[in-house]
Amino acid sequence: MTHVAANPPNNDTLLTKIKVFLDLIKFEHTIFALPFAYLGMVLAAGGLPTFHQFFWVTVAMASARTFAFAVNRLADRRFDATNPRTAKRPSVTGRTSSQLILTFAVISLILLAISAALLSPLALILFPGALVFLIGYSYSKRFTTLCHWILGFTDGLAAIGGWIAVRGSIFTAADLPAWLLMLAVTFWIGGFDLIYASQDVEHDKQEGLYSWPSRYGIASALFMAKASHVITILILIFLGLTFPLGWPFWIGVIIAAGLLAYENSLVKPNDLSKMNQAFFQMNSYVAVTLFVGTFLALIV
Repeated sequence: MTHVAANPPNNDTLLTKIKVFLDLIKFEHTIFALPFAYLGMVLAAGGLPTFHQFFWVTVAMASARTFAFAVNRLADRRFDATNPRTAKRPSVTGRTSSQLILTFAVISLILLAISAALLSPLALILFPGALVFLIGYSYSKRFTTLCHWILGFTDGLAAIGGWIAVRGSIFTAADLPAWLLMLAVTFWIGGFDLIYASQDVEHDKQEGLYSWPSRYGIASALFMAKASHVITILILIFLGLTFPLGWPFWIGVIIAAGLLAYENSLVKPNDLSKMNQAFFQMNSYVAVTLFVGTFLALIV
């Protein structure tokens, strides 16, 4: 049996510790969610937001993701230790101590609260609700096969946050674009998390976790991923018709649809060898493509 290592003496410099922590939480993957926060922001502004809004939305999204992943690494240490794919994570080996992870989580939480307060009174009011999902999604795989879409919904809150930062509202009919964008992100992220979770079927079965692939098989998970991504594109089409948005947006949606189709073609029930290409490359392209297309549609 693999055990979580006790925190050994660590002679790394502070900069090295920070670098190892950022690698642990895959900070570079912020690119998946950040463009959708910006999308919510530019849609609400009808173009360029103020520098104040742009800066604090960026701080808020980076802080939210750092906090959520720090919580995730702490919550999943026991499971990561028994999974060959994650057993060498610094949080498992002890190179990154629980105290350091918790410290970064607290700092990120404080920055997120400050950002919310400086952006909008409504953002601060809704902050505790967002916190429930930022913490709770890490535990959802213990209870429900809907965990993949719960993760997607949590990331989708970035779009809601970007919109609130500019409009200061979210519960009126005029706020429909923000909800559509949030739903699009929910199914997009949920779909690629289904693909990613297919790597851990045997481990999740052994641990009694409720990932969709471990409960219903890889073939079913990949089918649900395709269905989720089709729903994503349909929601984006509805968004483009509702707002409405010009031709650059539609080019972005077409390219994103092609990228998602290609992503799903890379993985098969009996061949997950192209997982990294499907997960990392394609999804970063999708996020950036949709942001650029939407932004251009608003300014041209």
